[in-house]
Amino acid sequence: MTRLRARGDSGQVFPIYITVVAGLLFLAFAYFAVGQAAVNRNGAQTAADAAALAAAQETRDQLAGLWVDAVRDPTKWQEIFAGIGAADDTCWRAYELAGQNDASVDDCDSERLRSTVAVQTNKTAGTSVIPATSTKRAHASATAVIESLCTFVPLDQNAPDDVLPKLTCKDGKEWDLDPTDLEVLPSPKDLFDVHLAND
Repeated sequence: MTRLRARGDSGQVFPIYITVVAGLLFLAFAYFAVGQAAVNRNGAQTAADAAALAAAQETRDQLAGLWVDAVRDPTKWQEIFAGIGAADDTCWRAYELAGQNDASVDDCDSERLRSTVAVQTNKTAGTSVIPATSTKRAHASATAVIESLCTFVPLDQNAPDDVLPKLTCKDGKEWDLDPTDLEVLPSPKDLFDVHLAND
């Protein structure tokens, strides 16, 4: 009688054991799917950050080029440092960088000192026990801003033509510009900082 009862008990425990193991496996696969989705979202955010920074850096380089072209005409400096004059569409750089990060651009707005880019990943999170992940693509957006690093005091109207304002840039670095010798000028990185917006 005792042996029969023991065998009966073990027979009842086995289905419970199978159920518990199956439940644990399901949870493990579910956590794996969540991890895959998180990796996909991180990839999307990386692509968005890179794309926004690339568009803003293209604008920065254009503005720096405009400043070099107008270095002998200080009346144009302030507009250039305010972001006026660069091409409105620098989003081609955003598309380029998004593609390099296996993503595509959903939307891009690059205007003056601000570039905002929205992207989606080209790949889904993959097949898993959570059906939605097999077709869902991760989306992310980022905004990069351009900040002028230099200031200057406009010249008096009676100032001679062979004098340029002193340019004071980041960390107090000063550029005494001589219109007769402009071989060494601030680089784009000296003139403008590009960084991701906090908001």
